[in-house]
Amino acid sequence: MWVAVASIVYLLDQASKWWAERALSNGRPHEVVGDLLQLRLTHNPGAAFSVGTGYTIALTVIALVVIAVCLTLASRLGNTWWAVALGLLLGGALGNVTDRLVRAPAPFRGHVVDFIELPHWPVFNVADSAISVAAVLFIGLSLSGVRLDGTREEKHLRATEPGRQREPDASDAHETGEKRADD
Repeated sequence: MWVAVASIVYLLDQASKWWAERALSNGRPHEVVGDLLQLRLTHNPGAAFSVGTGYTIALTVIALVVIAVCLTLASRLGNTWWAVALGLLLGGALGNVTDRLVRAPAPFRGHVVDFIELPHWPVFNVADSAISVAAVLFIGLSLSGVRLDGTREEKHLRATEPGRQREPDASDAHETGEKRADD
């Protein structure tokens, strides 16, 4: 699943950048939905929101590390939503690192093609969108207690022997609103 998601994101990102460089090269914004959504070609030497424009080589190395971590974590996947999230992150990172490696001005210093513009928001691309959605999924899955392998975190320890219950403790009373002896 994660390979399919990463491949789709990567192909959409690279195809849309190829299109943007040809169709939007005149420098003027193209309105899609009035002022709400415009297409404007830019070349970004920095990270998201054009931060760190002087650190293009470091950003490339960081992206390569992210890709390596994604590939390492993929072997532990046991949940469809984690697979989607990891695929989105991997596809987005691959899309932007490809720009860094093959675009001008030089390998490891290439500028990322951005072209989607919303009001009061920096210009971005498909890869950036995929990375942002992946981040939201990572947070949601983590907060809901779903682990990478698909298991869920339990709030309380389970009984170690069949038929035996865990003894209630002070935290149980506190969580249910009951008064504890020391309150």
